Amino acid sequence: MKTAFISISLASFILSANALVGSSWSVTNVPSTGLTDITFPLTIVEADHISGYYFAQQFGFVNSSIGYTGLQPRPDADGKPVLHAVFSSFIDGSTTTDKNCAAGADGGPGVSCSFEWNGVYGRRYDLEVKFNGSSVWVGTVIDTVTGARIHIGSYTVPTNAGGIQSSQAGFVEWYPWNSYEPPNHCALLPYQKTIFGNPYTTHLLSVGTQSPSYEYGDCVGQVAFQTVEVLGGVENNCGFKGMTGM
Repeated sequence: MKTAFISISLASFILSANALVGSSWSVTNVPSTGLTDITFPLTIVEADHISGYYFAQQFGFVNSSIGYTGLQPRPDADGKPVLHAVFSSFIDGSTTTDKNCAAGADGGPGVSCSFEWNGVYGRRYDLEVKFNGSSVWVGTVIDTVTGARIHIGSYTVPTNAGGIQSSQAGFVEWYPWNSYEPPNHCALLPYQKTIFGNPYTTHLLSVGTQSPSYEYGDCVGQVAFQTVEVLGGVENNCGFKGMTGM
């Protein structure tokens, strides 16, 4: 299934009250004007094929605000798994003419872009954020097995916004709790396991690192959180099998 569909979680910052897992990233040798591209490897190793989880990386623009890119599970369609990719700007004055995008981000200024396709769980996808000239930034999912490039969306940012800064953070969120938090909600969290890979860029001599994950929010110590460094990044898991979050 290949259809554009706007659906962004309600967390606009890493310290969202209902987020679960955080993990910072950094890149060395970044010019003062920022990077013109950065790519975030992400693998959803295991998660139920239901809507609710948002696995995302934030990136900051020099002299401006932030953006997001990430993946969300979706219910299967016609017996095939579906993944939902997100690419957002929270910069006031961002615009878009992309059919996959719409004005606004989490109820505030910016642009939200998304796209769904028959993704594969357990496969590494590289989420590319790239400057394409004339203040236009493009979000792309790269299938590391087939080499396919899946367009998420594109937007134009104000001219005062520079390139991508050298560090920011990523998160794992169960976003339905932003609108309704059931009693004893932490014990209802569905299971997930993901790998946040070390980011990379084409900028000469720059090296990216993903820091160890940590849990935060109101479910600390209650969702069986675990994390471990793995080849090329950091794995984390939390939640309980058979749960639906509600």
